[in-house]
Amino acid sequence: MIEIADLRIAFAGQDVVKGVTFQVANGESFGLVGESGSGKSTILRALAGLNHAWRGRMTFGGLALDARRGRNFYRQVQMVFQDPYGSLHPRQTIDRILHEPLLVHRIDRAEQRISQALNEVGLPAALRFRYPHQLSGGQRQRVAIARALIAEPEVLLLDEPTSALDVSVQAEILNLLSDLRAERKLTYIMVTHNLAVVAHLCQRIGVMQHGKMVEQLSADDLRARRIQHPHTAQLFDLSMTLEEPA
Repeated sequence: MIEIADLRIAFAGQDVVKGVTFQVANGESFGLVGESGSGKSTILRALAGLNHAWRGRMTFGGLALDARRGRNFYRQVQMVFQDPYGSLHPRQTIDRILHEPLLVHRIDRAEQRISQALNEVGLPAALRFRYPHQLSGGQRQRVAIARALIAEPEVLLLDEPTSALDVSVQAEILNLLSDLRAERKLTYIMVTHNLAVVAHLCQRIGVMQHGKMVEQLSADDLRARRIQHPHTAQLFDLSMTLEEPA
């Protein structure tokens, strides 16, 4: 589904992504994990078409991606951001927020699709005409997920989707994302700094350090601590001491 080959990104002459290569199969969930500044979110933004200054090769569904993407790409690939409050327009109702992608992509049956989207993410219909500030953090992230899914994409790009939420809510959102991927046969790429989170949702994991991918391994290998690179071991010791989401 997605192939990244020798991806290089620089800001102000400074290399921040240094020749990263990985592939994600159709229906797979792949995690990019690393500390702040490791380049993981920069990769996600380049793949999403939000950063045009990259070199290397990126393909989606076997087709090479250019710096700029067409409308069809943005229907098939949607992004969920870290801060659900910042990513939702504060002066628009939830109804309007969910209407917008339907208008952009000229998708019909708006009423039915909005009701279905709210139901799929576990939100009551009564929230439809409220504003983001009237919702909890977890509810706002559910709206952001509903907005991403309403155009029926094939791929979700998840940029630390639970890190701005209370610990008690994080597991709920991770379980929701896991269920949605299974039901819709979605492909996920998730960025996080927490190995416990990525092992819960992702089948394979790429570990980033200083702009390079230093290791790729399966979630099973991670849990069993079958680790090759010392930086992965360091992240493991920091993250896996925390209780893994249920």
